[in-house]
Amino acid sequence: MFNVDESLVLTVPTEDQTDNPWLRGAWKPQRREYAVSGDEMKVIGEIPRDLNGIYIRNTHNQAMAPIGIYHPFDGDGMLHAMRFDDGKVEYRNKFVRTTGFLAEQGAGKALWPGLLQPQDYTRRGWGSMGAMKDNAGTDVIVHSGQIIASMSQGSEPWSLSPTTLETLGTKSWAQLVPDGLASHYKVDNDTGELVFFNYPITAPFMNYGVVNKEDNLVHYVPIELPGARWPHDLGITKRYSILHDLPYFFDPDALKAGRKKLDFHDEIPARFGIIPRYGRTEDVRWFEAKPAWVMHLANCFEDGDWVVQDGCIWDNPVMPPVQNPNDVYGRIARQLDKHATHTHMYRWMFNMVTGEVREFPLDDEVVEFPVVSNDFVGRDYEYAYASLFLPGHWMMTGIKKFELKTGNVTRTEYGDGRFGSEVCMALRDGYTAEDDGYVITFVNDLTADTSECVVYDAARIEEGPVCRIILPERICAGTHACWVEGDRIDGENRVLAEAR
Repeated sequence: MFNVDESLVLTVPTEDQTDNPWLRGAWKPQRREYAVSGDEMKVIGEIPRDLNGIYIRNTHNQAMAPIGIYHPFDGDGMLHAMRFDDGKVEYRNKFVRTTGFLAEQGAGKALWPGLLQPQDYTRRGWGSMGAMKDNAGTDVIVHSGQIIASMSQGSEPWSLSPTTLETLGTKSWAQLVPDGLASHYKVDNDTGELVFFNYPITAPFMNYGVVNKEDNLVHYVPIELPGARWPHDLGITKRYSILHDLPYFFDPDALKAGRKKLDFHDEIPARFGIIPRYGRTEDVRWFEAKPAWVMHLANCFEDGDWVVQDGCIWDNPVMPPVQNPNDVYGRIARQLDKHATHTHMYRWMFNMVTGEVREFPLDDEVVEFPVVSNDFVGRDYEYAYASLFLPGHWMMTGIKKFELKTGNVTRTEYGDGRFGSEVCMALRDGYTAEDDGYVITFVNDLTADTSECVVYDAARIEEGPVCRIILPERICAGTHACWVEGDRIDGENRVLAEAR
């Protein structure tokens, strides 16, 4: 059985109606919303009984025939969730009903242009460009008993039920953050606080905030930057947050003329600003490092006088060339090709006493979307899990586990024609070690035209899946995912292991 909202208007072209590769194949939009119990899905292997919580993944799933050139990050947000409860599972998927989504549903057509043609907008938009639809299709996290879904460039904080995926509206504090919520906000499982930022194209060019465990905005301050920037992530430790001022930003002259042209400036150092969690712009301690762009962090922590930041550095953020400069789809593919940008694990260390900066690679293999378990966010940690990528494509082919204390690595690959999503590390009930749990992802099998939720033993990913749950339909390739533990579904009730 499946549920379909018959009132949905879907004008996006089918595969035989378009040559856009980002609306075909792995990126083919899904047209149905499901609510399916485990009894209605095929399960290969045994679902662990000590795995309790919800794995939620966001997806750019276009509903309307797009205006102009469609970029894969333009699509409407659609959440996919697999709930685990004492050996039982339930799967759901649902569009995020943002204001933009509902307006287009009412109009029966697309009303906003996408990422590549913001100048073509005819009505007010959202995000740091101010011209795009708020699709809420990039990031997703659960805080204070509700999902928050957002668009990368700055979004209203869209709130959804973690159990039904129903859109509840925007957060009560949304009106207090007019520049929205950028990816990637972080939750400290110890305090229940959510830390976030945004980056408008007008002064002060960044804002920074904290929402407490009761879902009240308790801190929101401007952060003064030299100009408009295009950061993507921030880090947290137990006492600090790490803000990014990177040399990848809009051309100032073009911006004055109303055009939004992003350039990487390899002559300008990257700056990382370390601010006390409840600090202000005058409290930020800025550190300079080699010019770079950073999309996603694995984790940050404090080690004596040092603040340590681990993440994926882009060695070559400049738009890579394509054989045919008129091939717009080829240009998109090259920009998204992690092998062209040589994205790999890297460490930055900032000494809060001496001001010294140390930086060095942790590994040279191309990976992205590094994650750690929620209980170890902001703490010294041992294990990170990142996604491997197919050369020439934005396709995740497997998982690489990094053992940071020893330098050892292990890996698993999904197989020919099989491509995954961002993984999450879910600690098992009563865990006794940092990797005592499961790694979860959705995998699309393009040959069999199926999708499945795949669960690995986090300590032994190389042994292959513990179980595979076949979904009712192949789903669209997606972006970010999150895990919410069973004791956090209704609110920030987590008790960390050392406090038990």
